[in-house]
Amino acid sequence: MDTKRPIRPGTALKVTVGAAHAESAAIGGVAALLCSTTDCHIVVGDAPTATTNDTLLPAKTFLKIACLSTDKVSVIQDAAGGSLFITPGQ
Repeated sequence: MDTKRPIRPGTALKVTVGAAHAESAAIGGVAALLCSTTDCHIVVGDAPTATTNDTLLPAKTFLKIACLSTDKVSVIQDAAGGSLFITPGQ
């Protein structure tokens, strides 16, 4: 994935961030933009389960990731609940 090339955004997926991990639907793109309203931990894969040992995504920070169209994002809160927005792109 070319990190300097912008992605063409699609319809965002919204996942509730809480004390138990939550999993998104399949991302459906080759790249995605992630942003959360709260500090959270994420993991990406075909059947992911996030734990507090996984990648920390600070609140209101954008993270661009490369992914397969079948990948999902699993998320768990760091300290408080919120929402994770996943915008798939091409």
